[in-house]
Amino acid sequence: MENKAHALAAGAFVLSLLAVLVGLVIWFTRDNTVRNVYELSTRDAVSGLQPQAMVRYRGIAVGKVASIDFDPKVKGNVRVRITVDQRVPLTTSSFATLSYQGVTGLAFIALDDKGESQVALKPNNDDPPRIPLKPSMLAQLQDRGEAIINQVEEVTKRANQLLSDPNQKRAADALENIAAASASANTLLKTLDTTVKTGLNPTLAAMPDTLGTVKKAASDVSRVANNFNTTVGRLNAPDGPVERLSDGTKALAQAVDSFNAATLPRVNRVADDTSHAVRRLGRAADSINDNPQSLLFGNGGAAAGPGEPGFSAPAARP
Repeated sequence: MENKAHALAAGAFVLSLLAVLVGLVIWFTRDNTVRNVYELSTRDAVSGLQPQAMVRYRGIAVGKVASIDFDPKVKGNVRVRITVDQRVPLTTSSFATLSYQGVTGLAFIALDDKGESQVALKPNNDDPPRIPLKPSMLAQLQDRGEAIINQVEEVTKRANQLLSDPNQKRAADALENIAAASASANTLLKTLDTTVKTGLNPTLAAMPDTLGTVKKAASDVSRVANNFNTTVGRLNAPDGPVERLSDGTKALAQAVDSFNAATLPRVNRVADDTSHAVRRLGRAADSINDNPQSLLFGNGGAAAGPGEPGFSAPAARP
């Protein structure tokens, strides 16, 4: 009896301890987070996505996948219901994509928002609002796989054409021509280097002396220009030679004008009177020369000319 009592006591203790442990586990693992229900609908495959899969918003775990089934509203689509923490700032521009964990390859729902809208998405657990599920990168690759394969085939064909035997021969000839051109270029560079060393370098060495001479000549020209400017300034200064010469010229012009206006007419009249007097004196001299006795007896009457009364023809000379 005593052994049975100890066994019962031990069993009761173990059961009590297990109950306490279960209660502690439930206490510490309880989830008081309030979550809202949203729906995702897509025509793409959701391979790898399982119920209770993680839902992340920009990398932060914010909920889980509640169920996966066919969409009763859109025939052929897959409907995914998710529960999301009510604190997540979902808006009407929020969207979801199907992503995969790198190591395990398990799929999860990734929520994101580009901030195109500031209107909050109102939750309704009876008729959950829908968040668009955009194709993942893998789905896009699958959709474009055929086009990518066709392009790869086309590139392969062109590569085969490019690497054909005639093209390879042309490439080899081109390489040989390039090598020959490189050799010619090297020869040209050597010739140019020799020309620079023998012709250009001495010229460059003589440049400092030439530049010094040019600078000295420029300095002399500048000095002469300064002296010329000083001289011109003195000539053009007030009461300077230029102004005095201008005043003298004006006075001379006034004197010439006065001479032309007053003295010159008088001189002209005196010259005219003198000319008349000289002409009269000339006529008087001619008269005396023709008739010298007029100085003693006067001019007398004038001899009658031919056809006039009293005209007598002169006697003939022997």
